[in-house]
Amino acid sequence: MARTITWDELRDLAAFEAEKGCAISLYLDLDPSVSPTAGDAATRLRSLLDSGAKTDGATRRDLTHDQRQGLKADFERIQSYFAGEFTRDGARGLAVFSASLDNVWRPLPLTETVPDQIKVGRRLYLAPLVPLVGRGEGAVVVVVGRERGHFYQLRGGRLEELADRFDEQPGRHDQGGWSQARFQRHIENLVQEHLRAVADDLDRLVRRLRGPRVVVVSSEETWAEFSELLSPEAWSAIVGWTHAEAHAPAPELLELATPVLDRWREEREREILDRWREESGRNGRAAAGWEQTLAAASDGRVETLLFQDGANRRAYRCPACGRAAAEAGNCPLDGTTMEETEDGLDLAVHQTLAHGGTVWAVRSSRDLQPVEGVGALLRF
Repeated sequence: MARTITWDELRDLAAFEAEKGCAISLYLDLDPSVSPTAGDAATRLRSLLDSGAKTDGATRRDLTHDQRQGLKADFERIQSYFAGEFTRDGARGLAVFSASLDNVWRPLPLTETVPDQIKVGRRLYLAPLVPLVGRGEGAVVVVVGRERGHFYQLRGGRLEELADRFDEQPGRHDQGGWSQARFQRHIENLVQEHLRAVADDLDRLVRRLRGPRVVVVSSEETWAEFSELLSPEAWSAIVGWTHAEAHAPAPELLELATPVLDRWREEREREILDRWREESGRNGRAAAGWEQTLAAASDGRVETLLFQDGANRRAYRCPACGRAAAEAGNCPLDGTTMEETEDGLDLAVHQTLAHGGTVWAVRSSRDLQPVEGVGALLRF
């Protein structure tokens, strides 16, 4: 089943470095406009595998016989997986990581598109995954009504039900000898108790899931009442509110919640960039450009790595300690000659994740363009 990627999963992938063989990182775009049929996708996959077998990483002279055989087996396994095991099932992209001699095999059907690419090296190529991390994955959608409290969580591009609270309220036939005013107050009290119970359920869920993003779906009147009952923790987790028809199915709810989550992301991006501009303007905790950013990432100072689409350049990495640099030379830590790589962004991503930082792919702004498309917010 197609899914998105979590930060923990990306960190796990970033921590891997092949010791016995080589690592293959393959990305295949499965957007219907690019790959309308299985045959189209299979043809492009074969082309990618042929290209991968000819890359510098796969044709290095220092590869042993076992390493060459391992690569061959990995290419064949990827081909076999796509032909016999992979099911498209809503996937718009596919990533496959394989290093058989080091016991790594990780196929990842993705909910978003990725550009066709293949890399062979000692580490996994992860830069294409960064823009996909957190794309709503784990977000909670809670449908709140006068009788209903329905909780969903976004997993793998789908809303999965978590819990359903239903507190039926009395109807007119239950009025009996009550006056209309007393009966109405009774109903409103029951509704208030129900909404409070849903708010308490949401508070417990937010604490258990450690602060997921929450989208509330309700009528305007119910939202006004419900919002006043939320705990500070639950309130801080809510990123927006929207309205749906009664008993809307999960796919329709997801369609309504997605723009709310996207707007939250745009607002969050503006906040991050505003902070970066402020820190950069006073020479504070910010890096700008490749030289500063790679150095900061190597020192473990990057809190959030920022990059615009297409940002990349050749960079250099110490084969002994892994330190990254924008220019060639010897490692300032151990004197080892730095090795060139064409994927400076991937190098920055690895260094950032290795030291516990996060990465933000900037989409709605060109603020980083004057500094080569890359920068960072720093811890110190």
